[in-house]
Amino acid sequence: MKRRLPSLNALRAFEAAARHLSFTRAADELAVTQAAISHQIKGLEEQIGMPLFQRRNRSLILTRAGQMLLPDMTDAFDRMDSSLSKIKRQDEAGILTVSTMDSLAATWLMPRLAKFRAQHDDIDVRLATSDTIVDYERDGIDIGIRYGLGQWPGLIAEKLMPEKIFPVCAPELLQKNDGLVKPQDLRGHTLIHDDMPEDWNMWLKAAGVADIDPTRGPGYSHSNLVMQAAINGEGVALGRDLLVADALLAGVLVKPFDLALTASYSYYVTRTMLGAERPKVRLFYEWLLGEARETASRLARTAPLEEIDV
Repeated sequence: MKRRLPSLNALRAFEAAARHLSFTRAADELAVTQAAISHQIKGLEEQIGMPLFQRRNRSLILTRAGQMLLPDMTDAFDRMDSSLSKIKRQDEAGILTVSTMDSLAATWLMPRLAKFRAQHDDIDVRLATSDTIVDYERDGIDIGIRYGLGQWPGLIAEKLMPEKIFPVCAPELLQKNDGLVKPQDLRGHTLIHDDMPEDWNMWLKAAGVADIDPTRGPGYSHSNLVMQAAINGEGVALGRDLLVADALLAGVLVKPFDLALTASYSYYVTRTMLGAERPKVRLFYEWLLGEARETASRLARTAPLEEIDV
């Protein structure tokens, strides 16, 4: 059905002027000039073929037509405002689907989600874990945390925090006769590997240790399994800031050396251009950055790390 309606600006000008019985106050409310209000109302009166206002002794009163039109216009604008507010509230609340890797979800993100829920109990966070890149539009992903160089087509990527790589082990290993005082002491210990075996080679090279085979020792496909093996005392693993943060703070892992290698890869918060503007995505994004800053601050207090280069 084709509707032949006046312009929305003209109807807004009439409703505000009629409600205030003042062109001046209507102009203030709508952030336009009084002349603009007068022009819009004149055009509206011409379109409907009858006056809507009468001017008497500097006062403004509604004609019969104006009195009939005002309640319907006020109700219509109130309902539009209510509908738009409802849509906004639904976008701020509801389900938020977060994509990330299994290891980060298990060791860092999940233990913190209760804090987000306490602050935003109208948002239900759903974790979709995958070690491969997913299609955000196709899979309904609102926001993600990915590991890489920060370059993914179609996504805004902002670094969550720089990543440092350093050896970690159970405290008990430091208490043994063949303890860990200097990097060369790793000769007498088992090296634990994840699916990035070149990291041990780079760290040993940067630390000046040349006579250790960086490929020896058990390996696990997920970083959280590597960290659990280290906690169990199976050997020494290479830890990454976010993945070992809670274990270090809890004292179940320790840093035997104060040497850290800055990784070329980092964790990035990723969003689509459209998704970045959604209120619930923005809330979760800002919360993530705050949690990362807190983690970095607490880690810095455990033991300062000296950065080394390959």
